[in-house]
Amino acid sequence: MKKFFFLTLAMAFVALSLNAQSSKAQTGLKKVYDENINQLEQIDKAVAKAKKEGKFVICQLGGNWCPWCLKFADFITKDAEISKFISDNYVYIHVNYNPRMAKSKDASTVKMSEALMKRLDNAGRFGYPVLVVLDGNGKVIHIQDSGYLEEGEGYNKKKVQSFLKNWTPKAVGK
Repeated sequence: MKKFFFLTLAMAFVALSLNAQSSKAQTGLKKVYDENINQLEQIDKAVAKAKKEGKFVICQLGGNWCPWCLKFADFITKDAEISKFISDNYVYIHVNYNPRMAKSKDASTVKMSEALMKRLDNAGRFGYPVLVVLDGNGKVIHIQDSGYLEEGEGYNKKKVQSFLKNWTPKAVGK
């Protein structure tokens, strides 16, 4: 019985250690979402800039609460080839959203949540992060479920590059 108790205790300790290491790894990622700005104004400014520069906008919808959102941001920032491609073809923004906003007791938060989801064609239905491509007029032209870009505990470079290359103004013919 004592052996069983100590074995169970040891297994619990190992599980907790692994979980703590995983959590530590997640918290080591840079927080990229500004939680204090008006998301609709953020999108409008990005669209104006994109139109002026002949680019499209990519809205990475998610939040600092989402490990996969932070992983994707880290992935595209650290890969120089992908980062340059994004810079050359897109205005890339991180649009803060938490699904709990829609269930808030604060009416203005609920209203903002509804307006944001309407603006981005209810992109949250795909989970987070979700990538929304807007043309130079702010029209949603593509919503990318980021789950299709994943591989293991991260993202697949070829799949991300394919997504990015297929939705540039040149590729779409604009």
